[in-house]
Order: sequence, then C-alpha cells, then structure tokens
Amino acid sequence: MTSSHHERHAASVGRLRRMLLGFSLAVVALLVACGTPSPSGVIPPAATRVPASSSLPTPASTSVPGIVESVPGEAEPQLPATVVDYQGEQVTITSIERIVSLNGDVTEIIFALGMGDHVVGVDSSATFPPERTKMLPNIGYQRRLSAEGILALNPTLVIGNEAAGPPETLAQIRTAGVPVAITADPPTLDAPVQKIRFVAQALGIPQRGERLAAQVEAEIARARDLASRITNPPHVLFLYLRGTDVQQVAGSKTPVDVMITVAGGLNAGAEAGIAEFKPLSPEVVIAAQPDVILVLEKGLESVGGVDGLLTIPGLADTPAGKQRRIIAFDDLYLLGMGPRTGQALADLAIALYETSSQEKHP
Repeated sequence: MTSSHHERHAASVGRLRRMLLGFSLAVVALLVACGTPSPSGVIPPAATRVPASSSLPTPASTSVPGIVESVPGEAEPQLPATVVDYQGEQVTITSIERIVSLNGDVTEIIFALGMGDHVVGVDSSATFPPERTKMLPNIGYQRRLSAEGILALNPTLVIGNEAAGPPETLAQIRTAGVPVAITADPPTLDAPVQKIRFVAQALGIPQRGERLAAQVEAEIARARDLASRITNPPHVLFLYLRGTDVQQVAGSKTPVDVMITVAGGLNAGAEAGIAEFKPLSPEVVIAAQPDVILVLEKGLESVGGVDGLLTIPGLADTPAGKQRRIIAFDDLYLLGMGPRTGQALADLAIALYETSSQEKHP
C-alpha cells in the first residue's frame, strides 16, 4: 500500500473515530443531565482508568485526526514561504522536499496536514502516527540533538518547537545554509492552533492549515462543553515519572495543568502551590490529597505499574491511592498539544466525569 493510500485510510479511520467519539460524548452528556452515573463502557480506551483489580492497562488506542489534504481549487504548496519564528526572526523556506522534524507534536502536525511523505527524519518523541514515524530515521531526543545527524539527512527544512535544542545545534544547522523554523509552544490551549498555523505557513499550505485549525478548535469546544457538565471536580495529581530517578509533580504554568482544568478537574499540584514541575515528596502528596492520579503510560511502566506506583511514599494513603483511581495516557497524546488535543481533552473529561460520579454515588 502506498503512503498516500495509508493517509487516505487514516483519514477514513479518523472520521469514523470522531463519529464514535461524538456519540460517546452525547451519551455522557445525557447521563449527566439525568443525574445518572456514567457506565464504565463509555470511557474511550485512550483514557484508561485502572480499577482496583486491574493490572497495568494496555497502551492507549488513539487514532489520527482526519488528514487535511488539498481540495479542488486549492493551490498546491506555494514556495518560497516566510514565517516569523518564536524569537521574532523571519525564516524563508524555498523547498520542503526533505523535512527533518525536531519534535513529536510538529511531526504529528505535518502528517495531519497530509505532508508526511516529505519527512525524512524525526526525533524520539515522534511516536504518532506510529506506522509511519517508526520507519523514519531517528535523530535523537528533541532537547539533545546533534547537528551532524540532522545534516546527514540532507534536509531542505528543519522545523520544530522551542523545546528543540540545544541552541548551538540549531545555530550550526543554520550556518550550513538550511532553514530552521522554530514555533512557539506556550503552555496554553492556544498552542495547538498556533503551531498548526505556523507549520502550515512554513510548508506553503496556509489554507490547509486553517481547515485543520478549525477542526481542532471545534473538537476543543466540544470537550469544553462536556467538561462544563462535571459538577463535582476531582482533585487530579499529575506525576511525571521515569523510574526512581525522575519523579515530579506538575503545577501551574504547564501543559498538563491546562489539560486537567479544561477537562473539568482541579490540578492538585497547583492547588498545593506548585508552579511548573517540582520533585515529588511525601509533603507534596500530603498537601495535594488527590482524588485521581494522572500519569503517562511510559512513566507508569517505569515504576512497575499501579502496584509499583502505590509504593511511592504517601500515595497509597491518598483518596486516589486507597481507591486505586489511576488514569494513564499516552505521552504525546496528553502533553503534545497537537492535532489530537480536543480528543485527549474529551477522553480526560469522560474519565474525570466517571470519577466525580463515583464520588457522588459510592
């Protein structure tokens, strides 16, 4: 099957998933309006709540949003294209024949715009769409990139977000004559649309970008509507885990703070006075007293699943720990602030609604 066939198939799957998700949201909204607890079958697999008797859940089952391809009468990529990067510098792109993408969210946007065939290299955070990204050369981790590895792919465009680096690597690529386009990535719900428009402009397809941006905005609006029906917001503690070496709590001024609050929860880390990311400690756990613990799937695996998670001092004694209320999301799906942000918000809202319903109806 050719890559174009893959993308048309992915588009069909994406449309089907949105139809199913819309039906699920309608069912949940009706249940909320009637004051009836949501049945567990309504929770989409992307937001897996780990019940008391469960072991580690299977990886999230998420699908690509509908790929935005050209439509009759719409111009093909118009080059040269000029964008203003996050530092206010103008960058002119004359060719998109060979694109190296520095971040997983930007890679996902490129594929959602129907331009995945132009990508010749990705970083290790690029995990979606998996059937495409795993086949591409890997340039390393987005924050620790090497200019030599990127330039070896003969790129005509290097594109990413402000997390990409280090700065010396990007400067070396620019010195080699390759355009480097870096978009802002603010910890706000403006980020998905802002990044989509930047990437689409850089690729010379702004009209296609506007259509994808409108689709994402509509999905975010639907998720907001669903979240607004949660009348008993649970306190959610997000933990970033990488084994015993890295264990952090997310507070305010973080993407996950946005995801939790927009999805209808209260960020227990922020409520405890934490800003950005701080080390996890028993004192933080005592102050937070979460109803729900939210983690990334890779992080949960790194500590030995739910049982391992609850051996971290203090967690087992919280309301979330006692009830084993754990929600595990795919890393890029929850934190990427990319084309699937509206879907991730809806999935999180549904999971939090179930938790709030359990609080009311033990």
